[in-house]
Amino acid sequence: MPSSKGISRRSLMAGGLGLAVALGSPGPAAARAARGRPTPLTDVFQLGVASGEPEPSGVVLWTRLAMDPVAPDGLGGMPARPVPVQWQVAKDEKFNKVVRHGVEVARPEEAHSVHVELGGLDADAEYFYRFKVENELSPTGRTLTTPAPGTRTRDLHLSFTSCADYQKGWFTPYRRMAEEHPDLIAFLGDYIYEYGDYKYPVRDQAGGECFDLAGYRLRHAQHKADPDLQMAHAVAPWTIVFDDHDIENAWAGDVPEQPDPPFLPRKAAAFQAFWENMPLRRSQKPDGPKMALYHTLRWGAVANMHMLDTRQYRDLYACTGKSQLVGDDCTDRLAANRTILGAEQEAWLGERLRTSQAVWDLLGQQVFFMQMDWKNGPEHQYSNEGWDGYAAGRNRVAAAIADNKRNGVVLTGDVHSHWAGEVKRDYADPGSPSVAVELVSTSVTSEGDGMDEYPNTQILLSENPHVKFFNGRRGYVRTVLSEREMKVDFRSLGYVSEPFAPAYTSGSFVIEPGNPTLNPA
Repeated sequence: MPSSKGISRRSLMAGGLGLAVALGSPGPAAARAARGRPTPLTDVFQLGVASGEPEPSGVVLWTRLAMDPVAPDGLGGMPARPVPVQWQVAKDEKFNKVVRHGVEVARPEEAHSVHVELGGLDADAEYFYRFKVENELSPTGRTLTTPAPGTRTRDLHLSFTSCADYQKGWFTPYRRMAEEHPDLIAFLGDYIYEYGDYKYPVRDQAGGECFDLAGYRLRHAQHKADPDLQMAHAVAPWTIVFDDHDIENAWAGDVPEQPDPPFLPRKAAAFQAFWENMPLRRSQKPDGPKMALYHTLRWGAVANMHMLDTRQYRDLYACTGKSQLVGDDCTDRLAANRTILGAEQEAWLGERLRTSQAVWDLLGQQVFFMQMDWKNGPEHQYSNEGWDGYAAGRNRVAAAIADNKRNGVVLTGDVHSHWAGEVKRDYADPGSPSVAVELVSTSVTSEGDGMDEYPNTQILLSENPHVKFFNGRRGYVRTVLSEREMKVDFRSLGYVSEPFAPAYTSGSFVIEPGNPTLNPA
């Protein structure tokens, strides 16, 4: 059983450099590769370490080598040659009980990233890992394997968030998440922002707007060099999906928001950089402008987490062709054949819900799922970028949750503020029952400091009675799932315009199996 203490802050940040001897010298292949090199590689672990996509018997370990994270070519100041990277996994933080070790090659064509897909580990176990290149030792990371199928005795401590705009503030929410030692972190989109320089940034980013592979690699590297983000990656495994700004604002399928330089090469470059910089599996590696990202992560029989892709397969925006608010006259958004998931992913999700035997089914996704009327008074306005622009698809998913008697909870990012509400089976029917709950995380930094409540907050809540909670600060959502209940804390920070803000709980709820409503804690 994983310890409650978890990895120490010293190991997270210092990396245990005194343990270098334990890994030993590189093997013969590594030594041959090293011969003839004019200068040694130094400071190569400036982007930290990460793990992700855990299973009962394994997990993905990640690092990316960089001696100069903000090198303009996006290659981190690394030489254009393969570099052998040793890795080691242990049951203890001091690496006295090493259980696995090996060598992976970091290649320049993959930005010297390393993806170690481990198997053969114990289920429901805590492990520690690190990497070594020549005499350089990485920081230590902590990771977990998931409980065995059918197991309900192990609760899931899950935190999730979205939307980290480097220029808009300090990444303190990542640090506060890490300090709480979750079992799993879910990131729901906009890990980076592709934009160029703002007029009045809180922090200066490197490079201009991202259009090519060098630009996206550089943006990811600057994010990964942030110590708060490194803490969050090193403390627990992640599961992650992209949203629009990971590529370009408001793209839909193969259609960009603006008539860019050719969009498909830009999309392919963004996907490649995304894979290189995330603890993802080889099976998730993109094929040009296509990337198979949606998947289910199982936590024993307590929870299935279905990570969805609402960008690649969606139909074009209703009525305007672009993302914006539309009124009641936009009947296209109600068309029966419209989909935000695409037919194949929607069928896949329906089958996962039909065959699920977990207590909870979580839908990790990017944009508002429940209906939201954004206009005061008798008229209505809906965002055609969220599920309101794909109402029939939403009804099909809601019906699949209800008909299969699943305890469905939709986890959402994108909107830069905390929300909680109840999902109706059909919003066109005033008597439609609630079939699921939606929890929306605010951003890490996007939109700056924000405020607890905006001038029109209470009006919006009255226009949408199924919505039960709002907070407009930055932060994340902390949850604990068991077979008895799901506890939810909305964690907020008063500011991100300066570093090290404390986190506080702005709202708490409890959800009970068989009762898709929000109960104040």
